[in-house]
Amino acid sequence: QVQLVESGGGLVQAGGSLRLSCAGSGRTFSLYDMGWFRQAPGKEREFVAHISRTGARTLYADSVKGRFITSRDNGKNTMYLQMSSLKPEDTAVYYCAAQNQRLSEMGVSSTRSAGYDYWGQGTQVTVSS
Repeated sequence: QVQLVESGGGLVQAGGSLRLSCAGSGRTFSLYDMGWFRQAPGKEREFVAHISRTGARTLYADSVKGRFITSRDNGKNTMYLQMSSLKPEDTAVYYCAAQNQRLSEMGVSSTRSAGYDYWGQGTQVTVSS
């Protein structure tokens, strides 16, 4: 099991940047592939990015490709989402999550929220126009 806590959200103008962090508790953080999701008001939660256990593999939603970069530091039990060229449509609550380990063993990089077992509480990102 792993507990996750996001931080770094806030209010930023369009075109600006933010870096989100996701801190994991315990010694098991490095055993999990991780993901970022977001949920805007009135919309379903959507996939943003995925990173493998070692950080060697990443996957991005088309809507953020080229603007967002995810990385992790397993020595610090922390994952990051560097967001640049932010747009008003990026406004949402951002969540980090740990992928189901069976999926990871199968080599799956899930883009569905159902593929993740543990979630943080979320951090609000608001992009003003």
